[in-house]
Amino acid sequence: MTVSEYNRCVDEFSDGVFRFILKNIKDEDIAKDTVQDSFVKMWLKVGEISYEKAKSYLFTTAYHTMIDSIRKNSRITTMETAHENMVICHNEYSDVKEILNEAVDKLPEIQRSVLLLRDYEGYSYEEIGQITDLGESQVKVYIFRARTFLKNYIGSLEAVI
Repeated sequence: MTVSEYNRCVDEFSDGVFRFILKNIKDEDIAKDTVQDSFVKMWLKVGEISYEKAKSYLFTTAYHTMIDSIRKNSRITTMETAHENMVICHNEYSDVKEILNEAVDKLPEIQRSVLLLRDYEGYSYEEIGQITDLGESQVKVYIFRARTFLKNYIGSLEAVI
């Protein structure tokens, strides 16, 4: 890949990678760091990656970097997190987007990731399998389970509104 192709990758894919990571981890600063780390890793292997495979490589790298970050941060408890866990708050939601986001947050990490890649980013099952190192059939199973959970969690749209 040439420098101009790399720069084109930054222009074309950085927003999509950022949205994917942010939707998963809900922290803008960590999402920005993850995207930057992914592009740095891509730059270090710029000679080995073809431009045609750059998008797949970038999302795969971002996904694995995000998983590493989640694992690292899961061992760390901040004072804000400890305080938030002590405060119990019951909110009534009237916004469908908030309810959907809350439901997506309750999904297991792998189901959330494959669902977001499929429904938010528009990747094919095969591309999702390459990004997450899963088989295409396993990707379909995780997406089916995630959608079933969301359907059961939210219930009917009329009940939400």
